[in-house]
Formats: sequence, structure tokens, C-alpha cells
Amino acid sequence: MHTTAPTTTPPTGRTGRRSSWPAVLVIDVLLVLLFAAVGRRTHALDAVGVLETAWPFLTGLLLGWAVWQLPRHPVGLWPRGVALWLTTVVVGMGLRVLVGEGTAPSFVLVTLGTLAVLLLGHRALALTVRAARARRRP
Repeated sequence: MHTTAPTTTPPTGRTGRRSSWPAVLVIDVLLVLLFAAVGRRTHALDAVGVLETAWPFLTGLLLGWAVWQLPRHPVGLWPRGVALWLTTVVVGMGLRVLVGEGTAPSFVLVTLGTLAVLLLGHRALALTVRAARARRRP
């Protein structure tokens, strides 16, 4: 008779594996760059300046990753994912003010909405996929 080793599942409430955090960070960075690129294209600005537009938000993103300890829970939505999103926007807008860039109310609202969809959306998708996989396991 063939027996298999018992499998273990992560404790309830764990939202991510620590080994997955580098990939999630890369996805977050790419999504902020996408946000900047689409914004520049929408306003008929050259693509070369994507980093010029993105750097304040990338700074906020990386600060959020450090402050909210995202490597421990990289795909969690609440509270860390929401805190990361808000940190990215608040720090990004604050840095834009410091360097004399625009922070018109419409830009702030578009930034809040777009980065919510991007940064929280991919986390929600990852959690949904994990839950579906967990339901299919015997």
C-alpha cells in the first residue's frame, strides 16, 4: 500500500507566502509605471518622461512596502493593501507638491481610482485564485 506524506496548509488568515513577495513587488512597480505611461499618453506627453511622472508614486509605493511590512503579507487587501494604496497616493502627491508639479483635484481623484483598481485589483484577483485552488484541493 502506497501512502503519501500529509500536506499542510497555511493557517487561516495568512494572505500570502513570504516567497511570493518579490514577484508582487515587481507587479506593483510595473502597475505604477503603467499608470504613469497611460496618463502621459492620455495627455499627449512623450513616453520618455514616464519615470518623471512615476517617481513620486514609486517612492510612495516603496515606502508603503517598508512601513506596512508587505513582504510578510504581500497580497493582503485589508489593512495592508489599502494602506499601501493610500501611502502610494499621499506620498506621491506630496512629492509632486514639493517639486512644483500639478495636483489638481481631478488628477488626485483619477490617481486614487486608478491606483485602487491596479494595486488592489491584482491582490483581489490573487486572493480569488488562491481561494479557488484551495476549494479544489482534496
